[in-house]
Amino acid sequence: GKPTLYGSLTRRGLSTEGVPDIAASEGFVVGEVTKKSILISCPHENVSTKFLAPYTTFCRIHQKSITCLDISSGGGLGISTSTDGTMKIWQAANGEIRRQLEGHVYDVNCCRFFPSGLVVLSGGMDAQLKIWSAEDASCVVTFKGHKGGILDTAIVDRGRNVLSCSRDGTARLWDCGKSACLGVIADCGSPVNGIAVGAADNSLNLGTPEKAPSEREVGTEGKILLLAREDKKLQGVGLQSRQPVFLFVGSDAFNCCAFLSSTYILAGTQDGNIYQLDVRNTNSPIQVIHRSGAPVLSLLPYRDGFIASQGN
Repeated sequence: GKPTLYGSLTRRGLSTEGVPDIAASEGFVVGEVTKKSILISCPHENVSTKFLAPYTTFCRIHQKSITCLDISSGGGLGISTSTDGTMKIWQAANGEIRRQLEGHVYDVNCCRFFPSGLVVLSGGMDAQLKIWSAEDASCVVTFKGHKGGILDTAIVDRGRNVLSCSRDGTARLWDCGKSACLGVIADCGSPVNGIAVGAADNSLNLGTPEKAPSEREVGTEGKILLLAREDKKLQGVGLQSRQPVFLFVGSDAFNCCAFLSSTYILAGTQDGNIYQLDVRNTNSPIQVIHRSGAPVLSLLPYRDGFIASQGN
């Protein structure tokens, strides 16, 4: 709501250790400078930002923008999808391509490793969800049932069950062993852009299922599913009960959501807000972080905080 402040940084030289000597224009202060980072603050506005240089850059994996990526639990492999129409597995250490996963029609929107790191789950604009072997790139299972492109996925516990959400407004639970849909967890009537599954705080009432869950449902008890919806709503649903737990209305379409703990959750919107909520009381957010008006595209818990990516 205030005028943007503009400034410039100038490099005056290099120290003998190879660290640049940097000066800032009026209103900005240069803090700590290392070979890999610059800390800039604006005392008048009481804000500071640390700019980090990348450790390594892999520019040969994809030809166009990268839409989704994940790293295996052991840290050895990466997987990514791109608007160049490919999905590739590569070595995280050096970016060397190991496998190309081919089988989706049109764009692949999302990809992630199972906890084992040996299997991959992907979802595409072809409304199909696929499970792949990371070892030989074969497609082991294809799930069909969604009527629109799949926008996000989640894995329950070790992965006997998986979840997906779609442009068709539904979130579905799938049984990997029998490659069957175990049920529609939510039908929102509006595209579901992102989902996250987590253990719910004990004090939360998740509701009871209308009928006994299938014995093929593994690890759904005591879990809550978050739905980041296009219609500006963030919804919590009992995974086993399929009952709504809360509904929070935000400032714009929700793009992504994540669990910080069993009580605290995060969600990011198209107009640049990051909401932190307490699942026990979602009437008002604990905090709303707004760094810029650029869309919040992804959220990842990290150490005592989280990492957010924005479309700027």
